[in-house]
Amino acid sequence: MANVPQGLSQTGDKLLLTPGPLTTSKAVKEAMLHDWGSRDAVFLEANKGVLRRIAEIAERADSHVTVPVQGSGTFAVEAMITSFVPKTGKMLICNNGAYCVRAKRIAEIAGRAVATIDFPEDKPIDPAVLDAALAKDKSITHVFAVQCETTSGVLNPIDALADVTAKHGRRLLIDAMSAFGALTLSKACRYDALAASSNKNLEGVPGLGFVVCDKAALAETKGNATTLVLDLHDQWQGFERTGQWRFTPPIHTIMSLAKALDEHAAEGGVAGRGKRYANNCRVLVEGLRKMGFVTLLPDALQAPIIVTVRMPADNKFVFQSFYDRLKDQGYVIYPGKLTVADSFRIGCIGRIDESQIKGVLAAIAATLAEMGVATGAPAQMQAAE
Repeated sequence: MANVPQGLSQTGDKLLLTPGPLTTSKAVKEAMLHDWGSRDAVFLEANKGVLRRIAEIAERADSHVTVPVQGSGTFAVEAMITSFVPKTGKMLICNNGAYCVRAKRIAEIAGRAVATIDFPEDKPIDPAVLDAALAKDKSITHVFAVQCETTSGVLNPIDALADVTAKHGRRLLIDAMSAFGALTLSKACRYDALAASSNKNLEGVPGLGFVVCDKAALAETKGNATTLVLDLHDQWQGFERTGQWRFTPPIHTIMSLAKALDEHAAEGGVAGRGKRYANNCRVLVEGLRKMGFVTLLPDALQAPIIVTVRMPADNKFVFQSFYDRLKDQGYVIYPGKLTVADSFRIGCIGRIDESQIKGVLAAIAATLAEMGVATGAPAQMQAAE
């Protein structure tokens, strides 16, 4: 293997250039090196602070409350959908990716009426299409949209979608999994609930999903839930009564998230973290293009979270070999998840900066040379040449 910079985290682990789980700081890892009981006063105070600070990051501390859920982000999304959409409700999904498809499956299993407006994976949701759909179907009670669809990395116009939803008097549910903590929503954006998790832009470890809920809307959800463990209303009321979790909490995940939130604040909050990720994305995209690679999205649609790259046309390029060679050098990337194009993905998030991005670019260049791949250009680009 060529002599290129090795991708290693602060603790000597491989760098996770993925949409999550992702590389975390040494301090965040070290926060898990102790044991606490679920009724321990130190833990309960830390948990209370984590929930408060999440609502503050959302800039909704006065009107909304953070309700946590044990598990990955999908647990939080399912809790949000099945708690907020009543049995007599109907959810319209603004679909442009795999996570929207997953939300539809959640609704169907829960016995909720569901419809979709469908867009290509490499295109944002058009608010005008949502407007027309809501005008046509008066039975729709809730709209579901993903802020940053990590299938492709496309950024959806959530503020505009929220305005349309509010104009029609419907309720908005947001999957902000790959956006929360680094990408903003306007203070005027109206939503009933927003789901995210510990192991994305907050740079914590996996194990905690959460839903930032409008208090008034949450109070209306009693009796909606289809499962005990994902009942956000019951979870919220349990905290209100006792300050404690109903069932065993992911204690170590929460304690490490408390440290991660300290680091988030020290970096400048959403603006500071978003700035670092945006720079990571810029350096990555520029470097890939110099090698002939073509990104799926134009710069105007690209969120600084994960970059989807079209697969090279050169028949010497074998993705599994490419992946394994990069992993041997300490860089873990992600396979593609698109139906519109053969692709792979490289994340810009986690405890990484420009130096690590330049390191993976050097590793990619060396790997292409070893594989005998002359250019990263996809088929249509080579045909045009």
